[in-house]
Amino acid sequence: MRSRGWAGSTPATDEEAISRILDAVDREVAEHGPAIHLADVARRLGVTRQTVYRYFPNADALLMASGVRAVDGFIDQLVDHVRGVRDPVVAVVECVSRGIEILGGDPQLESLLTRRPDGHAVTSLSSDTAKTLCLSFFHRLDVDWPLHGFDTAGCDDLAEMTLRTVQSMLTDPGQQRTGTELRHFVRRWLGPAIVYPRWASLKIDPALG
Repeated sequence: MRSRGWAGSTPATDEEAISRILDAVDREVAEHGPAIHLADVARRLGVTRQTVYRYFPNADALLMASGVRAVDGFIDQLVDHVRGVRDPVVAVVECVSRGIEILGGDPQLESLLTRRPDGHAVTSLSSDTAKTLCLSFFHRLDVDWPLHGFDTAGCDDLAEMTLRTVQSMLTDPGQQRTGTELRHFVRRWLGPAIVYPRWASLKIDPALG
């Protein structure tokens, strides 16, 4: 742990440092909106920009981590919700659907994904930071990914497809779906992507059933 800065109170662990950085991000967003600058976060903490760069590569990564943290215990809720489920389709579809239901009402995440000032791109749920978080979440599920045909590249692709599905349904929900209707919709279109590696490993053409 580097000792420079931190307004005279150095974090004891990396986890504490990350928490304090995200606290500063939350205050910046509350006071100035989502168009934050990494230098402003560093100044609020009394550290150099390089110290913040050690944990987050850019402002979008800061916003993404802050947005995920804004939903209290979000990932823990999802993991607990599907604990014991070993079927990847059931687990992922339920987590996506439940996640959309939870995140759809979160104003901070909505502002990050849909309302950025002119000239600033919206925060992407398919960024490298978001995919890393999604992969970490996948590995907490009770799913044997290799058993279902997923290698590292397959998990990466599924993480991206899952995140793109979530972002699309949060930013442009279209027809309002909840409960069973939402789950049927997600399973119909995301489910084939989840079972495809097994089909491919068995040399089964999905078009032939």
